[in-house]
Amino acid sequence: MTERPAVIVLAAGKGSRFLGADHKLAQSLGALTVLGSTLQRAIASQLPVVVVTTERLAELARSSVAARDVIVLPEVGSPGHIGLGMGHSISIGVAARPDAGGWLILPGDMPQVQAGTLQAVAQQLSHHPVVYAQYKGRRGHPVGFSAELYSELVTLSGDEGARRLIARYPALGLEVDDPGAVLDVDTLADLDAVRRAGTASPPSALRR
Repeated sequence: MTERPAVIVLAAGKGSRFLGADHKLAQSLGALTVLGSTLQRAIASQLPVVVVTTERLAELARSSVAARDVIVLPEVGSPGHIGLGMGHSISIGVAARPDAGGWLILPGDMPQVQAGTLQAVAQQLSHHPVVYAQYKGRRGHPVGFSAELYSELVTLSGDEGARRLIARYPALGLEVDDPGAVLDVDTLADLDAVRRAGTASPPSALRR
């Protein structure tokens, strides 16, 4: 039996555009943090969740998921650690769940993505090699990759991410009624907008 797709939450970036006193993923959203809210919604999808992060945020991640599902990388830009970046984070996360029925890539700074959106993208991976959520025609996250792309995903490196795979393989843009699929927290203004939108509301699962 094929395992369910796994959600790979990327939380190892420096967040250099965010000018707050602390890392953007550690900023509060009601009773949670940005990363905590993202993880809460990922867990609510009932899919396996792996977090790729750094020591700075590892304890925050472990407060939501089991320690075995938190992969700690050196900080991007650390001396002697060439090749780190989004691509490397994806490859490490995918390699941690080699038997998954695909992988959903979800940035840790997207706390409004609904559980139902994750489930909907996961369900399409048995029919398409690449699936991404889109809202009102705008491409967003998660971006899902089927199990057949494992060998290519685990060789990613640097900060390129998976753009070349999306360009190489037929990709399905799955329209979802979820503005959170296109809302990330890059700046203080983004954080204020998310707070106003009430991000800390309970995550919703897919309605059947």
